[in-house]
Amino acid sequence: MNVGVVVFPGSNCDRDMFHVLSDVFNLNAQYCWHDKPLPDNLDAVILPGGFSYGDRLRAGVIAANSPIIQDVKKIAQKGLPILGVCNGFQILVESGLLPGVLLKNDSLNFMCEWTNLIVENNKTPFTNQFELNQKIPIPIANGEGRYYVDDETLNKLEEKNQIVFKYDKVVNGSLNQIAGVCNEDGNVVGMMPHPERAVESEINPQDNKPSSLIFESLLKKAGIEN
Repeated sequence: MNVGVVVFPGSNCDRDMFHVLSDVFNLNAQYCWHDKPLPDNLDAVILPGGFSYGDRLRAGVIAANSPIIQDVKKIAQKGLPILGVCNGFQILVESGLLPGVLLKNDSLNFMCEWTNLIVENNKTPFTNQFELNQKIPIPIANGEGRYYVDDETLNKLEEKNQIVFKYDKVVNGSLNQIAGVCNEDGNVVGMMPHPERAVESEINPQDNKPSSLIFESLLKKAGIEN
């Protein structure tokens, strides 16, 4: 399975993601620079975390206008799995691939800590191996992670099952404790916490198996047994 890891100036989790894809799950990962076309052979794309363009203006907005995003939009329309993590989530929102906005945390501070997610939608390419309401111990690391939409959009997200993850407690002031959403088709998923930092037991102080299911779900979608 060929998975592209999109790299922008300021990305700092691209190597972590590449390592997990290649060395933990034995996928054929490849870096994709932001001003180059996406390779034609990709089966999925991941936008990793970091501080693209130093979070100038606001997080993700400059990267959302990078040339490669036009290719990301094209493969999204084709139904290929796309995952945005932290800054990648911000980029997907700023590019219009996902609804909503990521605002500064209610504390106005950068947060780096362990938390728990609850699975709200197990029908996406990245959650099909979870049980509904399953708990995921996972770290967050963001300054602009507070998810927000207006009431009309929130109702639509709930009706169309587009809320993928919620925090199990109030973390950063996100509306309804939303931590991840998907598009209407379900193939584009964005999440603020970092699964690539939680899949190995050496660095997960609680339980690394739940976060691993995010990547095992992608393998399942592709018909690959890990």
